[in-house]
Amino acid sequence: MRSKAVWFLMAAGVVLWVGCNEKEEMRNDPAMEELVQEAVPTRTVPSEAAASEGAEKPVSSEPANPVVKMTTSMGVITIELYPDKAPQTVENFLKYVEDGFYKGTIFHRVIRRFMIQGGGFTDKMVQKPTRGPIVNECGPQLRNLRGTIAMARTSQPDSATSQFFINVVDNPFLDFDGPNKPGYAVFGRVIEGMDVVDRIATVPTTRLANGMADVPVEPVVIERVERIR
Repeated sequence: MRSKAVWFLMAAGVVLWVGCNEKEEMRNDPAMEELVQEAVPTRTVPSEAAASEGAEKPVSSEPANPVVKMTTSMGVITIELYPDKAPQTVENFLKYVEDGFYKGTIFHRVIRRFMIQGGGFTDKMVQKPTRGPIVNECGPQLRNLRGTIAMARTSQPDSATSQFFINVVDNPFLDFDGPNKPGYAVFGRVIEGMDVVDRIATVPTTRLANGMADVPVEPVVIERVERIR
């Protein structure tokens, strides 16, 4: 794997420095929990015979997890959210979705074999104004595995606003590991369109005059994000 001395993961001009040697050390850290993925509860439809007798099978009282469809210039990504494990993070993300905030934003940072980050800049590389930051809900219940979506932030744990990233590979060094390693809050996972994520992760990138690195040469635009469940 091509060496990359510095990886950026930021949400307002602050970067996360992870050298190759540091990354390998973090990957070998055993203090990681398994990602819990619960099946989505479904409603049982009564059979014709049962309906004719006026009987109906029990209906689950648990609500299904929210699902959003992210339409990009390179395809559609469908994401299931986890409000039971990261309630404030999901609520914050869905508020931005409902407000149409993500329309016209881009994946402004793409690092092959790591992650794709978006939700904060326009295709002119202008950062959009956001609401206030939220509490970092990162914990051992969810891990930064391939296909999960998590909040980008600065070096301050409780600083995430609108920006998010999708893990292209397992990134255990981004996980929670106690108060001295707060991690990055996972709040959902891609359930369809991981092929689109993989294509985005391989686009050519460049460094801008302002110092921002790993910016796609051709903008990868988030055309819209809508809640479909």
